[in-house]
Amino acid sequence: MITLEVCANSTQSAINGQKGGAIRVELCDNLSEGGTTPSLSQMQNTRQLINIQLNVLIRPREGDFLYSDLEFEIMKQDIHHCGQAKCDGVVFGILNPDGSIDKKRNQELVNIAHKYNMTTTFHRAFDRCNNLFDSLEDIIGLGCDRILTSGGMESAPEGKEILKKLIGQADQRIIIMPGGGITENNISELVKATDLKEFHGSFRSRYNGGMQYKSPVFTNEEEEYSMLLTDPEKVKQALENANNI
Repeated sequence: MITLEVCANSTQSAINGQKGGAIRVELCDNLSEGGTTPSLSQMQNTRQLINIQLNVLIRPREGDFLYSDLEFEIMKQDIHHCGQAKCDGVVFGILNPDGSIDKKRNQELVNIAHKYNMTTTFHRAFDRCNNLFDSLEDIIGLGCDRILTSGGMESAPEGKEILKKLIGQADQRIIIMPGGGITENNISELVKATDLKEFHGSFRSRYNGGMQYKSPVFTNEEEEYSMLLTDPEKVKQALENANNI
């Protein structure tokens, strides 16, 4: 059976992902910036309100994946917070300036996660590596459980041929989880092309808020008075399409 991890931009999106049949949530904030670490209160409330697996993104800022000493300390503290909040896993990735995996720092993060029996996912920093196939071996050596990747391309459908090669090279030593640009409409083709077993996406729809008064000064009503949330029906449809090949 092919399973789905929902990329949730809020506690409500996490709840909606569970309703749709996802087995895991990756909780994050600021999806428009590629995702950053959510607040501790979001982690804690999400943990209380869902009973599927909860992973949390560990990313202190937008931008690249080369972090200062201060940022690295924040990442370590955030993993401790996740462990204390009874999360199931953490999601991170640190690179060297030359585009290789920073094995020393990533290993430190893996070791902290393992103290709390949390799993570790290496996120799409992987897609910015200078050699995906060498980096795959480095990440396996770190003891990570999975890699979230679009095959080094902007979207997983574009990277399907590389994803197939990565899944073959991994040979069940680590899970290759395609993500990036996956929708309920293109997942079937991606399953056929890659033989994936897990996939990742936000599957969001726009929902109107409850405001009755709308200021005439702010004319972009879509942004001002609505929000993007995971849509349980899209999640359900994606899973159906993925498993009915």
